[in-house]
Amino acid sequence: MEVGFKSDKGLRRQNNEDACFVLLPDKVYVVADGVGGGNAGEIASRTAVSQIANYIVNHPMGVEEKKDKYQIAGYFQTCLDYVNREIYELSLRYEENHGMATTIVVVYVDRGKAYITNVGDSRAYLYRDGQLLQLTEDHTYVNTLVKAGVLTIEEAANDDRKNVITRALGAEPEVEPDFFQVDVEEEDMILICTDGLYDEVEPEEMIEILTQDISMSEVCKRLVSLANGNGGHDNITVISLRVTEEDIDEQ
Repeated sequence: MEVGFKSDKGLRRQNNEDACFVLLPDKVYVVADGVGGGNAGEIASRTAVSQIANYIVNHPMGVEEKKDKYQIAGYFQTCLDYVNREIYELSLRYEENHGMATTIVVVYVDRGKAYITNVGDSRAYLYRDGQLLQLTEDHTYVNTLVKAGVLTIEEAANDDRKNVITRALGAEPEVEPDFFQVDVEEEDMILICTDGLYDEVEPEEMIEILTQDISMSEVCKRLVSLANGNGGHDNITVISLRVTEEDIDEQ
């Protein structure tokens, strides 16, 4: 797997409440976007990615053992249950952290398949043959209205409530993540990002960068630069992955 990542506070924010983590030996990639007053959002996102990493290191999945999607979903549900409790208890323990929470996207790539776990409105995309497909579903108020037929996609994109999330890690005593599985092919790219990217950069602009013959690190650099060039109203975090022949041959 070829990997690049970059996080930037953007042009309008004083601090960066995003966080990301890359666990290359475990083939796990994590992006988080914290919410909460003061430094609470930053604490929530960093706690999330570090505790997920600690859990995976201390509870290895077993690289040689072939696992089905139900085992993998169960593994990450248990992991996020643990991390959710950690953040929730921190928010109760310290008054300045009250109400803090974070979005989360976890991507695990194994034997020609990508397994995605998410809570909130950070996203994972699959790029293949000039097409960009959103793999995750936003847990937002306006997306609920779109699914109910109250708003169109175009109306939702311009709605002031588009960043009001309905689920977050650490917001409640229990968490309900979504799980997705997708087959991947050689030269596929997976893009994991916070809303600071996709709120500023249109899919067509992302595709223009993803089609270029550049490294994954350069992809992330150019996407962040474009987001800032288009306004940079929020923190921006991106992990980009390119699937290699070795990732497919593992099957």
